[in-house]
Amino acid sequence: MLYSSEQPLQNALLFVAEIGNTTASFAVFSGEECLAVHKVPSIMLSGYEDVTAQVAPILKKYPAIADAALCSVVPSIGSFVSNFLRDQLTGRVLEVTSQVQLPFMLRYASLESFGADRIALCAQSSRLYPEEAVIALDIGTAITVDVLGSDRAYLGGLILPGLDLMAKALNQHTAQLPLVSMNLPDTLIGSSTSECIRNGIIWGCVSGIEGLLVKIKTMLLEKHNEENIRVIATGGNAPLIVGMLAASPVLDELAVLRGTRYLFTFNAHSSL
Repeated sequence: MLYSSEQPLQNALLFVAEIGNTTASFAVFSGEECLAVHKVPSIMLSGYEDVTAQVAPILKKYPAIADAALCSVVPSIGSFVSNFLRDQLTGRVLEVTSQVQLPFMLRYASLESFGADRIALCAQSSRLYPEEAVIALDIGTAITVDVLGSDRAYLGGLILPGLDLMAKALNQHTAQLPLVSMNLPDTLIGSSTSECIRNGIIWGCVSGIEGLLVKIKTMLLEKHNEENIRVIATGGNAPLIVGMLAASPVLDELAVLRGTRYLFTFNAHSSL
């Protein structure tokens, strides 16, 4: 199947949508260059009309857009966005799932449960570091850790609650603990209940990720003979956490969008 043109052009405009549990991001790419990003709370996209209000102005500003790629972990919103794009665009709308052609080997017990955002991040990781092992972190509503070998084989991962989920859990499942916003702590230990909660969650997350990175790197060396290991991080809370880690990963807040764009191009060339 061909896309909107006989040959997928490197500089053709592509609309890319990432629907997360907390934030939805809409981007326009020209080749690998991101020309624009528009972000809204996902809760604002509760229907087709809401999607129209957010996306139609972008398509109007870039009338040359014919194709789109969608990465969604919220099925209801993803359906609205997919239907809108198929109604409005003349080209192909690629939805990221485990069924599309992937630039890495995905072995997972239940492929349908492997999140589209994790697929896109692994795709971007394999594109950036095709001959190295990669630990990919997504520090958002949930924190996911996915590991690729230097042979582009998916080795496994971890999922744990994100900062805001931990804060909400403490607030909702205790009688007196307040809901605390997450920002950079001034100290290691707190001198008020709010500080104790914030510092505990954030420093606990930092220490947990640092510990996991050490264990994963050891496992990669001992079991897979991987010596060159890259770490990449993305997600809404990644800018806060990455700067606090002892060995800072490569931070790319658009990594899932870039991975989604790459999957569109990868599948376009695979179909020729």
